Amino acid sequence: MSLRIRRAGPADAATLSALAARTFTETFGHLYPAEDLEAFLAGTYTVARQATILGHPDYAVWLLEEGHTAVGHAAAGPCGLPHADVARGDGELKRLYVLAGHQNGGWGGKLFDEAERWLLRDGPRALWVGVWSQNLGAQRFYARHGFERVGSYEFPVGRVRDLEFVLRRPAGGG
Repeated sequence: MSLRIRRAGPADAATLSALAARTFTETFGHLYPAEDLEAFLAGTYTVARQATILGHPDYAVWLLEEGHTAVGHAAAGPCGLPHADVARGDGELKRLYVLAGHQNGGWGGKLFDEAERWLLRDGPRALWVGVWSQNLGAQRFYARHGFERVGSYEFPVGRVRDLEFVLRRPAGGG
């Protein structure tokens, strides 16, 4: 069956909630005690929270689908990363995940391209992304797209504090 990417809307909140929890767990779940992971997922990927994001004009989400099943997603919006150089109007790639069984087919890059086009729809601006310090594959991916490490912060998942890198691509970069 072929894959396709489409822009998600408020009616996709339950799908996005389930997919976001599944992709996060598949990618990072092994790092956390079960109770910390469950609390994080329950607070971060609720259907209500996803509906709010999907209905907000400053945010956009794309779903990668195989038939009627979502297997990946990307989310973009205003930059909310903790860095002193973040300026009003800067954009952020908030999430980019593809289920393991659908990786290495170029679909992550295609999701990134959709998000990038949307983020730059009004012209050049600085783009940001946060990435786990141990996710070397993601760091290489973003480096190929012109992002450079400019800082770090702690990302809490329950009692665990992950070291995240802050990556930035200046306006007109890439």
